[in-house]
Amino acid sequence: MRVTVPDESWLPVLAERPVEVAVWDGVHEPQPAGWIDLALWPYTVDPSALERVDASRIGLIQGQALGYDGVAERIPGGRYANAVGVHEDSTAELATALLLAAVRDLDVFARQQAQGRWEKRWTSSLLDRRVMLLGVGGIGSRVARRLDGFGCELVRVGSRARRDADGIVHGPQDLPELLPTVDAVVVAVPLTADTERLVDADFLGRLPDGAVVVNVARGLTADTDAVLAEAGRLRYASDVFDPEPLPADHPLWSAPGVIISPHVGGMSSAMRPRIEAVVLRQVDRLLAGAEPIDVVVDRRSDAS
Repeated sequence: MRVTVPDESWLPVLAERPVEVAVWDGVHEPQPAGWIDLALWPYTVDPSALERVDASRIGLIQGQALGYDGVAERIPGGRYANAVGVHEDSTAELATALLLAAVRDLDVFARQQAQGRWEKRWTSSLLDRRVMLLGVGGIGSRVARRLDGFGCELVRVGSRARRDADGIVHGPQDLPELLPTVDAVVVAVPLTADTERLVDADFLGRLPDGAVVVNVARGLTADTDAVLAEAGRLRYASDVFDPEPLPADHPLWSAPGVIISPHVGGMSSAMRPRIEAVVLRQVDRLLAGAEPIDVVVDRRSDAS
């Protein structure tokens, strides 16, 4: 069995498995000749380099990101698995941090610190507030766990209305009625045709003055112009943007009430042990003759 990894730090990880391991970063080096059973792709949310890959000569491309928008169009003849269980907790942690920072004006205090200014001010709190979780999957469910104990009421909205073990999940059709009643929204939906620019002028316009929007989904889930138009009336704390990377002269950098982190939800010390576990599990399944798990794109029938 032949496996490629993006850098030499992965060699010890696979040392005890009976596999042939080669280093191939998928981006700067030519694809190795012959068949590859599993290719571990570098950690990136930009799938464009996959266009240069002959995916028909790779049994499985294992991504290190949770999102996979844009992958299917770039790997005719290939199969791709995303990194389930790797980034959800870390991203939920950042979402909670962004929410708290926005609610308690920590960005304002940070600017005062840089200027040596001691100025007290009243802020809002999560206590007694209604927080909408827009997306109740891997990330959203973990945000819910982290908010438990903060004294806020959670309003959950999923892709469809239903009941689960935690109670009511509203459907998208309920958003017009729910948005005026919440104090914050955490956006944690996958990017699909239904969620692209879901956070638009109508969505934001229904939120009450002073509401907070936290986005840890994908940049295209929000209409950037609409966000800018509401900046100041609303607070916007986001890890994802359209475009990315955000240009140095983009007006979002200086927009009132906006907190920016540069798409680092999964970039924490928690990632490496979890992606190693994913890779070892996939390798063990392939060695045993089993099908890989978490395959989200399968275009092998498209091979010419």
